[in-house]
Amino acid sequence: MQVPAKISFHGVDTSEAVEERVNERLAKLEHFFDHITTARVVIERHHRSHSNMNAKDQPFHVSIVLEVPGEELVVKKDPKDPAVLKAHEDIYIAIRDSFDTMERRLKDYVARMREARRAS
Repeated sequence: MQVPAKISFHGVDTSEAVEERVNERLAKLEHFFDHITTARVVIERHHRSHSNMNAKDQPFHVSIVLEVPGEELVVKKDPKDPAVLKAHEDIYIAIRDSFDTMERRLKDYVARMREARRAS
C-alpha cells in the first residue's frame, strides 16, 4: 500500500488485537492486488436507545474504502437481517464478513482490469 491504512473506531474502544486483525486482512487483499493506494477502515457501534437492547448487544458496523487506480471500492456493512445482526455483535465476525465482501469486489476489479487490457 502506498499510504499506511487508516483504521478508526467510533463508539468502540480502540483495540490493538482488532487493529492487528484488520491489518492482516488488508495484507491479504494486497496479495490479490498490490496497487492499492489507500485504505480506510471504520469500525463502529451505534448506540441506539432501544428499551430491550443495551449497548453491548448492538451490532458492529464495518466500512472499508480502498482506493485503486481509477476507482474507489467501498464496502459498508450495515446488517438488517436479524441473524446477521446477532452474528455482528462479535466484532471479529463483522470484520470477517466485511473483508470477505471486499475481497470479492477487489477480485472483480482485477478481473475487469485484465479484461480491459486484453481488449486493448
